[in-house]
Amino acid sequence: MTTAQPLDVQPTPLALLLLGREADPRSERGVECPGELPAPSDPDLVERARAAKAKLGGKVFVLGHHYQRDEVIAFADVTGDSFKLAREAAARPDAEYIVFCGVHFMAESADILTGDDQQVVLPDLAAGCSMADMATAEQVAECWDVLTEAGVAEQVVPVSYMNSSADIKAFTGRHGGTICTSSNAQRALEWAFEQGEKVLFLPDQHLGRNTAVRDLGMSLDDCVVYNPHKPNGGLTADELRAAKMILWRGHCSVHGRFSLESVEDVRARIPGVNVLVHPECKHEVVAAADHVGSTEYIIKALEAAPAGSKWAIGTELNLVRRLANRFAAEDKEIVFLDKTVCFCSTMNRIDLPHLVWALESLADGKVVNRIQVDKETEHFAKLALERMLALP
Repeated sequence: MTTAQPLDVQPTPLALLLLGREADPRSERGVECPGELPAPSDPDLVERARAAKAKLGGKVFVLGHHYQRDEVIAFADVTGDSFKLAREAAARPDAEYIVFCGVHFMAESADILTGDDQQVVLPDLAAGCSMADMATAEQVAECWDVLTEAGVAEQVVPVSYMNSSADIKAFTGRHGGTICTSSNAQRALEWAFEQGEKVLFLPDQHLGRNTAVRDLGMSLDDCVVYNPHKPNGGLTADELRAAKMILWRGHCSVHGRFSLESVEDVRARIPGVNVLVHPECKHEVVAAADHVGSTEYIIKALEAAPAGSKWAIGTELNLVRRLANRFAAEDKEIVFLDKTVCFCSTMNRIDLPHLVWALESLADGKVVNRIQVDKETEHFAKLALERMLALP
C-alpha cells in the first residue's frame, strides 16, 4: 500500500487576491485602508462628521451615490448616479477636496474631469466594483488582437460603460470610441454605428444587449458574448464577422440576481404592480418588465407616479428602501423586486466611520486615500468621456 503524497498546489494570483493574501495596485480588490477608524458604535460619529465638514467649509465637496447608506447620504452635498456626480465634481473648481462616497471607478472619473489642483478622496480604497473588475486592460488588449486576427478590428468601435476602470476608458479613447451611461446608451450606440459596422461593448453584457435589442431593434442573433477566460473569447472568426454587437462577458452582481421568476412572483403577490427595472438586468427580466431605465429614470418615474400606485423595483436595495420611505406618505407602495435582500456590498464599504476618518484627516491637513489617474491614461480616458459629452 502506497502512502499518498501531498499535492504541491500553488494558488493562482487571482486566488490570492480573493483570499486577501496579495494586492494588485491596478485592481479594485485586495487593497487596504490605512489609518485608525473610529468604532462603528461610536455615538458621536454624526457630530464628528458635522464638525469636520464644518471646519473644512467650502474646501470640501462631498458626493454621494444613490446606492450609499442613508447615514452617508446625510452628509452628501449632491446625490446622483456615477456620471452625474463626476460632472458635479467638475463643476466645483473651487473645492480643494472632492470626497467621493461611491466606488473606485467613480472616483477615477472625478479625478479625470476635475482640475489638477483638486484632490479626489475615496473614504475606503476597497470600495470597488465587481463589474469593473471583470475587464482588465490586458484582457481587453488581447481581445483587440483577436478582433485584428479575425480581420474585423477596423470595423469595430468600442463603447464602454461608465462602470469601468480608467484603463478601459483610456483603451476606448485610443481606439476612437466613447463612454456611455445607462441613460444615454442608445445614443452612444447610434453614434458608434455611424462610425463603424460593429461595436465592442464593455464591460456589461446586459446593458449592451438590452440597448441593442430593445432600443435599436436588433435581434439576439446580432449579439455575441466575448469571454476573456476562453481562447479567442470562445468565438470563431466567422462568429465575429457576422456579429454587430460584441458583448464583453461582464455583469452587475446586484442587477444580475433578478430573474424572470422574480417578476412572475411579484405580479402574483401584488396585483396591478408596475415592474420597473434597471437596464443592467438580464434580457428576459427587462423584456418582462413594464418600465426600464437608469437610476435617475427610476427616481423620476416614482416622483411622477400617481398616489396609490404599486411598484416593484429591480435595483440596489438602499435606493429602493429610501424611495419607499420617501413616497410612503403619498400612498405609493414600493417594494424590492426580489424576495432576498441585496445591497451592493462594495458600495456599502463606505460607511460613517470611514467618512468621519476621511473628513477629520482632511480637516487636520492630511490627505488620505487620494485617487490619482496617471497623465497618459487620463488623456485618452478624457477623450472618450468628451466624445460622450459631445453627443446630442
